[in-house]
Amino acid sequence: MRRREFITLLGGAAAAWPLAVSAQQPGKIPRIGIIDDAPPWDSFRQGLRDLGYIENQNIAIEYRSAESKVDRFAQAARELVSLPVNIVVVFGSTAAHAARQATSTVPIVMIAIGDPVRAGFAVSLARPGRNMTGNSFLAPDLIGKRLEILKECVPSVARVAFLWNPDK
Repeated sequence: MRRREFITLLGGAAAAWPLAVSAQQPGKIPRIGIIDDAPPWDSFRQGLRDLGYIENQNIAIEYRSAESKVDRFAQAARELVSLPVNIVVVFGSTAAHAARQATSTVPIVMIAIGDPVRAGFAVSLARPGRNMTGNSFLAPDLIGKRLEILKECVPSVARVAFLWNPDK
């Protein structure tokens, strides 16, 4: 191929590029399902915006409320999975149980879970397995460290009482 032919070919490709781009179908917008029965999700949406995701532009968020009714969590989880959503985000163990019962394939992100291993959400903290991940506000492995920090902050403390429902 001679130089002139190459430049002509390259110029033709450059001219056709905008047409090819505009002819493409828009990509499927990711959908996040949230079972919302607790905290406001403003920080979550702000975090998405910080990463370049704008609600109703390049990401969709579907909310389902359990209206503080335990039996409603399962229905909310089933509704989200049937839409379908790409991921389900839940706050608390009740919502996590409902999401786990609704799907074994859609990824579930849990926020503010007690002990995910004891609750049956994870096989172990090191290797959670299943389709669930998230954070735990109460990891039994951290109790000793938390007491150590409390003793440093309040050296006069002699007794500490801790109320906890291991099933939540």
